[in-house]
Amino acid sequence: MVIAIDGPAGAGKSTVARAVAERVGFTYLDTGAMYRCVGLAARDDLASAGEIAERIAIEVGDRVLLDGRDVTAEIRAPGVSELASKVAADAAVREALVRKQRAIVAEGDWVAEGRDIGTVVAPDAAVKVFLYADPAERARRRAADIGLSPEEVLARQRERDLRDSSAGRSTLEPPKDATPIDTTGLTLDEVVDQVVTLVVEAKEIQA
Repeated sequence: MVIAIDGPAGAGKSTVARAVAERVGFTYLDTGAMYRCVGLAARDDLASAGEIAERIAIEVGDRVLLDGRDVTAEIRAPGVSELASKVAADAAVREALVRKQRAIVAEGDWVAEGRDIGTVVAPDAAVKVFLYADPAERARRRAADIGLSPEEVLARQRERDLRDSSAGRSTLEPPKDATPIDTTGLTLDEVVDQVVTLVVEAKEIQA
């Protein structure tokens, strides 16, 4: 079974997905970390981002490995989000990573989060959730995570949202069959409870 969690940056995808995976005993897949790896690799490589995405080996789990090197902390550094967003606008990068992500979730039980999960990576996911929040709240959360001012993060967020909604992507709009959840003002447990309820219902239907 695949649980697909989509949504814009700062909506709480990673935190919620990790918690849901732990609660239901599924494996967590952070697809955003894969784009961050490509962005990081492309920063110091003259090859095209698409070629890099095809070539590099990415392992995601408790630690993130890029060609065998632990980049768990490095991909969360300020500026890497922008690098990831830029390479994600490249159709060749998306094609390479989507192929890898589909292979990962083809077997087993997964909670996959990122962008385009419910529409492109796992369109047949048993549960699809779209998390969103007020832009100012999203910026506040990101600022707390990376140590920048909310105002600076909000400005970067506007640019990233624009990029993420172009080049054939509509990551700020939920898949038609996804359940939208506004995380503004909700605690982590409240959001996780809603997602777990959807998982339980999906399991009952499949039983």
